[in-house]
Amino acid sequence: MHIAIAGNIGSGKTTLTELLGKHFNWEPHFEDVDTNPYLVSFYEDMQRWSFNLQIFFLNSRFRQIVDIRKKKKNVIQDRTIYEDAFIFAPNLHAMGLMSSRDFENYKSLFDLMNSFIQPPDLLIYLRASIPTLVNQIQKRGRDYENSIRIDYLKHLNDRYEEWITNYKDGKLLIIDIDGCNFKEKPEDLGTVIDRVNAELFGLF
Repeated sequence: MHIAIAGNIGSGKTTLTELLGKHFNWEPHFEDVDTNPYLVSFYEDMQRWSFNLQIFFLNSRFRQIVDIRKKKKNVIQDRTIYEDAFIFAPNLHAMGLMSSRDFENYKSLFDLMNSFIQPPDLLIYLRASIPTLVNQIQKRGRDYENSIRIDYLKHLNDRYEEWITNYKDGKLLIIDIDGCNFKEKPEDLGTVIDRVNAELFGLF
């Protein structure tokens, strides 16, 4: 079984991946942030490094999916390959931070990869407002994220909502993060677990 968690920067994907992985005994697959050689450079100069960053993530995510299918284990994944292709790369292109030439090259590569993969058995989308995202980004205190622009987060949120509205590839569970603290409140985590059980196993 392949479960995937989607959501904007700061929405709590990694935290929920850890918590659900532990509860359900699913193997967690995390986003390749710490070893990404482009991330710091990207936030310093988005236009220069946008294509390099997106290609790195695309390659990393595709390898993850191949690995997940090979292992045939129950896996929960922090962020999906679809977010790169339908949200982050198009957003960079629309904001003038990725050239049309690079974007078309990127899209062609994704389309090829996408023909070889299957969607997750359940997609969990963490919906959050901009104030919530900003608050959680500030709380975790990553230096390179200090320069993230509010308009950048807003554009991403708009694209997430459009993508989720049109998502028809499999089961979808939407969790509203505003006012929800599954990291520190066991009752909030319990509610999420109940909803996951209901989607996957029909348990209430």
